[in-house]
Amino acid sequence: MAVSGILLVGFIIAHMAGNLHVFEGREEMNAYAHGLRTFGEPLLPHESLLWVMRIGLIAAVAAHIWSAIVLTHRAIHARPVRYASKKPAKGESRHAVATMRWGAVVIVLFVIWHLLDLTWRTVNPVKDVPDAYGAVVATFDPSRWPVTVFYLLALVALGFHLRHGVWSAVQTIAGPNTAWRGRTQAIALGLAVIVVAGFAIVPLAVTFGLVS
Repeated sequence: MAVSGILLVGFIIAHMAGNLHVFEGREEMNAYAHGLRTFGEPLLPHESLLWVMRIGLIAAVAAHIWSAIVLTHRAIHARPVRYASKKPAKGESRHAVATMRWGAVVIVLFVIWHLLDLTWRTVNPVKDVPDAYGAVVATFDPSRWPVTVFYLLALVALGFHLRHGVWSAVQTIAGPNTAWRGRTQAIALGLAVIVVAGFAIVPLAVTFGLVS
């Protein structure tokens, strides 16, 4: 679960950086999207890089969800009698732990919408695939404010998930080193804030007319 989570975090950071090309303008954003689709041509088939990323993401997500189910099953059977106290362990946030599973549901629903909106363009007003810039601007148009609100709420869920998930992953891989616990918590929180802010700035910029 930790390894698959780290792979997903790497993709999220790369995706966030790619989104920021929108501030360079239509031409640069569309050139970036075009480069992803044509990477390696003519030696490689069209969209080879994207398909490698898609398959890798599907595998990582499947491994992550399956690991969560297995770990939950093991935890239930390891201790059939509930704890007398539900106080979270040191370094854990009660709210973060409580929102991990429900936050994951929100994230999954958002990913489905995101694919329909900006990948397949099923619900996006811009059907022209090469115009990635236009699709981003259209999806966060002020008239479609419910989409923007849903996007921002999903980012909040992602932030909680990242904050607790990154900390847990480090604890799993590196071990419960109390000397580094505080620093790990700070890094996890900092990463969550950067990712949420990096993604949120795009819809907010479109909504307030900074990108059009």
